[in-house]
Amino acid sequence: MRRLFTAGAVLLAMAGLAPAAAAAPDIKAELQKIPGLTIVSEDAAPAGYRFFKLTFTQPADHRHPGAGTFQQRFTLLHRDFAAPTVAFTSGYNVSGSPNRSEPTQIVDGNQLSMEYRYFTPSRPEPENWAKQLTIWQAAADEHRAVQAFKAIYPGKWLATGGSKGGMTATYFRRFFPDDVDATIPYVAPNDVIDPVDVYNRFLSRVGDDPGCRAALKAIQRDALKRRDELGAIAAADAARRGLTFSIVGSADKSLEISVIDSYFAFWQYQKQSDCATVPAAGAPAADVYAWYEKVESLNTYSDQDLAPYIPYYYQAAAQLGSPEAYDGYLRDLLRYPGADQPKTFVPSSVRIPRFDYLAMPDIDFWVKSRGTRLLFVYGSNDPWGAEPFELGFGSRDSYRYYVPGGNHGSKIAQLPAADAAAATATVRRWAGLPPASTFAARTAPAGFPDFDADLTLSARPPL
Repeated sequence: MRRLFTAGAVLLAMAGLAPAAAAAPDIKAELQKIPGLTIVSEDAAPAGYRFFKLTFTQPADHRHPGAGTFQQRFTLLHRDFAAPTVAFTSGYNVSGSPNRSEPTQIVDGNQLSMEYRYFTPSRPEPENWAKQLTIWQAAADEHRAVQAFKAIYPGKWLATGGSKGGMTATYFRRFFPDDVDATIPYVAPNDVIDPVDVYNRFLSRVGDDPGCRAALKAIQRDALKRRDELGAIAAADAARRGLTFSIVGSADKSLEISVIDSYFAFWQYQKQSDCATVPAAGAPAADVYAWYEKVESLNTYSDQDLAPYIPYYYQAAAQLGSPEAYDGYLRDLLRYPGADQPKTFVPSSVRIPRFDYLAMPDIDFWVKSRGTRLLFVYGSNDPWGAEPFELGFGSRDSYRYYVPGGNHGSKIAQLPAADAAAATATVRRWAGLPPASTFAARTAPAGFPDFDADLTLSARPPL
């Protein structure tokens, strides 16, 4: 195509000189142009990247923007203005390290990571949990941020997250379907109708080794029979760490719920082969306690350990739903039957509204009827995948994969080779990239051993 040149360019050409290439903009200068964005710091990053900690002014209530604001924490890992950009959230706090989610690695892109509202310090004041902490409000946070950053990154956008972050990425897409080009949720539960669960049926059959399931149940019964002995060890540990138990009511109640949850937690975080580490019934109390420390600490529900996750438990009790307790075979040993549910882990000072039975069916119907360019990844042994997102009659260019024997850390790289190749090619296609991957050499730059850390399992969230 013919192009008109400026007079200056013609003169340079006549002199045998080429016009100088325009200098690339500076990312810091570009960030400073975004209204409401504050650069908190620029921290060390791998070669070829720049890493920023940021805050972004958000309305406390997007339906009433004049009703106050709060500062939401973000981080930005910048590589190139022309590269694809991945919007990542764990659904909890934002990591302060320059980690890359798997989609960011696959597309070798930029990553904008956000903290979920109400996870400290990204919390409005004054608080209004019922109005401010909903899946729509959180989706609106991500919508405003993505729209603001598109001024810097005009290319393809992907949304992703693991566990609650995968749920968050899906909800964001449901409410703002055109903000990003595709969504890659990892190990995302979909509790469509909360009172109707299949979790316990899944747990009764999980894995292919009945002996493993039996050993886990045996150590649970043994622990509850010896709760005074184990409770003394837990009490000493709690005293050393300064732990209190006012939210759940007592250290004994925390211990009982932890024992109940340990079966679920084992399959969530461990592999079936780890059953070899399960102590036999009657093993020394110190050995049993040490095993629980690896699987589900008997002090898990202390005030201090609960505090970071109270917003999650609130949402589970108000909109998200939760699995029923898998404890039928322990009932004769329980002192607090029925206590293992989200509202137990929310302080009495926080009022929980009536459960929203329409929220999850709405998301589920959207995925099945209108979901486009969605790629779900699950682990076949992960209890949270017992009720997964399902594609339906209206889903388009969307996929679901399972890692055989995988747990709550399952990802594309762990899929069978053919599935991993297909999923990787799909993500790259959505990002406007050729199928052949060239990202492998950039996955672990020297000096950043945590650069490819599994963001799903960081800080061991309950979900």
